[in-house]
Amino acid sequence: MTFVQEPSQPLRVAVVGTGQIARFAHLPAVRSVGAQLELVAAVDVDESVAKEFATSFGAGAAFTDVATMLDAVRPDLVLVCTPPAWHAEVVVATVRAGAWAFCEKPPTASLAELDRIAAAEAAGGGRAEFVFQWRTGSAAEHVRRLIADGTLGRALVAMVSTTWYRDAAYYEAPWRGRWETEIGGATAGQGIHAIDLLLSLLGPWRTVTAVADTLERAIEVEDTSMAIVRFESGALASLVTSVLCPREDSAVRIDLQDATVELRQHSGDGSGWTVVPRPGLGDDRLAAAGPVPHDVPASHGSQLRRLVDDLRAGRAPATGVGQVRPTVELLAALYKSAASGRPVRAGEIGPDDPYYASMHGGRGTVSTG
Repeated sequence: MTFVQEPSQPLRVAVVGTGQIARFAHLPAVRSVGAQLELVAAVDVDESVAKEFATSFGAGAAFTDVATMLDAVRPDLVLVCTPPAWHAEVVVATVRAGAWAFCEKPPTASLAELDRIAAAEAAGGGRAEFVFQWRTGSAAEHVRRLIADGTLGRALVAMVSTTWYRDAAYYEAPWRGRWETEIGGATAGQGIHAIDLLLSLLGPWRTVTAVADTLERAIEVEDTSMAIVRFESGALASLVTSVLCPREDSAVRIDLQDATVELRQHSGDGSGWTVVPRPGLGDDRLAAAGPVPHDVPASHGSQLRRLVDDLRAGRAPATGVGQVRPTVELLAALYKSAASGRPVRAGEIGPDDPYYASMHGGRGTVSTG
């Protein structure tokens, strides 16, 4: 069962993990939804931090244990803002308690953990939605329709780059840069935004061939990766991810038969989409594509508002386990390809594969070198 209240009453919201992502992304999202949500609890392993958060942001009671909070407060919705290694544990507990989870990226540390969440949902109770806010907003939805409808022809080539900069101080946080706690490096932590957006636009992928390495930072995980992905549609895509780039940029470019659609941004609000037609494309075809709208930005708030609507209406979450599994599987396959030096097929990584249980496949390395 779920603990959803009547539509006239706010949904009771708990925050698990009270670090920067909770304070600077999830709390503004909660505020943007307004009176439909009420903060009732904060959980952090550091009791003083949990109490400070609860007091500063009006989050009600403070806890150091998720199970105790779920039993005492019985929230409707839990914002999962812990380091990645604890995502699955918190989400499974939340779902089993009958609440919904809104979980930060990367969704889980492995395909095995994601399947464990699916099993918890199937047993009855709550549901999980995963934060991939770049999928949201009016611009991304418009581009997704253009591609799905074939308005500008089929996709042929795509290029995705996440070239950001994270200095050595960034990795001083004890959970960053380690397989055990961050579960991956630049690809899983930074590149995943653009990679997931691409998959949501182009559909099922078929194979991935990748290289990954730690070129500069003193960390266990990769600071750079490159990959070639072939999609079931036949389209080819290149993925470049690095945290060693002083001039920061993000780009998702898709060359269709009749136009190039491209997103360039670093803010993440989806306002940088453009459409460039091929030479000679008729005005009627271009008019059919329409201007790219930017009235609703891509944001945590946009995704959270949609989640609240789905929860209220009893609908399945739009970015649930089934929708994000291709992204988690591609991450695992990318790491496997980088370590093995060969292409990896979709569906290849099953329960008997070491990359099913962890992104490093038990090797603790990111490359064949």
